[in-house]
Amino acid sequence: MAEESAPEPDARGRRFGLVASRFNEPYVRRLVDGALDALRRRGVAEPDLEVTWVPGSFELPLAARWAADSGRFDAVLAFGVVIRGETEHFRLVADAASQGLMRVMLDTGVPVLNGLLAAESADQVAARTGGPHGHRGVDVALAAVRMAALRRERPLA
Repeated sequence: MAEESAPEPDARGRRFGLVASRFNEPYVRRLVDGALDALRRRGVAEPDLEVTWVPGSFELPLAARWAADSGRFDAVLAFGVVIRGETEHFRLVADAASQGLMRVMLDTGVPVLNGLLAAESADQVAARTGGPHGHRGVDVALAAVRMAALRRERPLA
């Protein structure tokens, strides 16, 4: 029978680095606040939480790489919000940032959780930052806790 591993969402003694985009900051702040609250409720101490703000979502992968390379964090959470304008620029930024975050995770072996919302409208963002469609910040934080626990339990490197 295969051994299964499903870590409990307890984060005591683990460190989390959050990188967040200042572009669309009111929405991003909702994501960050939700994530911080969820992490604190899982036992993370204040000194084990670090938030770094970057200009926009495009810069998230580099900041996530710096955080992952620092060796200080069990997981890195990246938050940004891009909302469709009159052009496809929002999709290019969201795709590039998402691909970059994945690359950081695969290159470093540190869990990097993608909390980037790409939406058609501000209403869609509001619905996903504590509205009827849940809270993406909380979801990302809980996934980070689980990945950090799994990494510690079964380190790949």
